[in-house]
Amino acid sequence: MARQTAIRLPDETYERLQTLAARTGRTATYYIREAIEQHIEDLEDIYLAEQELERVRRGESRVYSLKEVEDELGLGD
Repeated sequence: MARQTAIRLPDETYERLQTLAARTGRTATYYIREAIEQHIEDLEDIYLAEQELERVRRGESRVYSLKEVEDELGLGD
């Protein structure tokens, strides 16, 4: 199922989007969807990393050195 939403774009961004769509034969909607889907993954990763960093700073999560990980996995020299 798809949902519809509305956004406001600065004139320059809107014109760039329209130009891209016209030059490639794709719709502006296609590029808006693509941009959101790609960027939201980055935002989710950043959010999760920030949460984990806060847990480390509060002493709730442990940080392991590369040597510890290699030893645990039997990859040490």
